[in-house]
Amino acid sequence: MRIHLVRLIIGFLTATFASTAIADDGPVLVTVDRAKIFQVEDGAAAVIVGNPFIADVAMVDQNTVVITGKSYGTTNLVILDQDNKPIVDEVVQVRASEQDIVSVYRNSARATFSCSPICEPTLRLGDAEETFQNTATQATSRNELAEQAAGNR
Repeated sequence: MRIHLVRLIIGFLTATFASTAIADDGPVLVTVDRAKIFQVEDGAAAVIVGNPFIADVAMVDQNTVVITGKSYGTTNLVILDQDNKPIVDEVVQVRASEQDIVSVYRNSARATFSCSPICEPTLRLGDAEETFQNTATQATSRNELAEQAAGNR
């Protein structure tokens, strides 16, 4: 019995330390609708994102790349030097923000609210189509009215 328990503990500790090592070498984590700065010491000449529907990348200067999460999923980021040789090839994982978010489910239909501190509807991939469209339409109308009031139209 004790030998079995010791083997279980050793197996658990091995799995724990192995997963910690993997997490250190894991993907670059980016949140949907947020930007993350990626510093390049050697200087970049070009940046490429594997799937532009998942993330967007922009070079600020030769040492600064900004990654913006657009949709959930995994893609990759390749940064080339002046000789078009890859100096960075990283997996980028884009995930949803869980901070100050409340999801309300009615059967399989979901509506999402940003609650900081008052809950207001927000656009989130995976929400019920009607809820998403209503929120998107209102947000677009509000932005157009604001631009008109500012004299930008």
